[in-house]
Amino acid sequence: MTRDEIAKNAEQFMEDYSGIKIYDTPVFAFGHAADALYEEYKSPDVIGGHFLTPLEWLPDSKTVISFFLPYTERIKSANGRDYLWPADEWLHGRFEGHKLLLDISSYIQQLLSEAGYESLVPALDARYNLSGADTKFTSNWSERHIAFACGLGTFGLSKGLITEKGMCGRFGSILTKLDLPKDTRPYKDIYEYCTMCGACIPHCPVQAISPAGKEHLPCSDFLDKVREKSNPRYGCGKCQVNVPCESGIPKLKKV
Repeated sequence: MTRDEIAKNAEQFMEDYSGIKIYDTPVFAFGHAADALYEEYKSPDVIGGHFLTPLEWLPDSKTVISFFLPYTERIKSANGRDYLWPADEWLHGRFEGHKLLLDISSYIQQLLSEAGYESLVPALDARYNLSGADTKFTSNWSERHIAFACGLGTFGLSKGLITEKGMCGRFGSILTKLDLPKDTRPYKDIYEYCTMCGACIPHCPVQAISPAGKEHLPCSDFLDKVREKSNPRYGCGKCQVNVPCESGIPKLKKV
């Protein structure tokens, strides 16, 4: 099984879903399971000791497959009409879109298994912990940090990840013992794709973003209010729309 076959099968699988189109063509990156960067993620200044490396999730794994599913223009434009509450389309993308993302991950895992390669989806594993009492804003498997390690993009002021197709969308990942050709990270700095223009700052409904970065607590509290209002759907994404990094890399910073 090749990298191109994995990406092509994932795109065909997405076409089987009816109703509002959630995602455009995905972007894939393939990284080393033994990348030294994963040990750095265990630092309290990054994620913390609760982060599990690919080799802790799946011993002897060779490849980390990270992918980005960019939202369609319909979802992005709907969420950019005002900055009070998230658009229904965006909430659909966040909730139903997450289910679709997990289904895609399972589908790729099945393809790899049928080809004879043991694989694992951390987000579907019983050990997966999105947050705990002492780790409310971090998990033991951060899709954004995995995407950064694999070469998909760098962080922005709002803490989203800027990819070649912007930051409006969702990330997923699969670990496998199949040794696929690896991508090289085309950047060095964690904020290399962010121009620090500050366009996202006034878009936040609760002023959680400043030139110094993003405060997680007011953002989290607002998401709780959205969930109460639109249960079971939730989300926001106002900082990701009508900004230079909405659908691409605004400008490569010199390093």
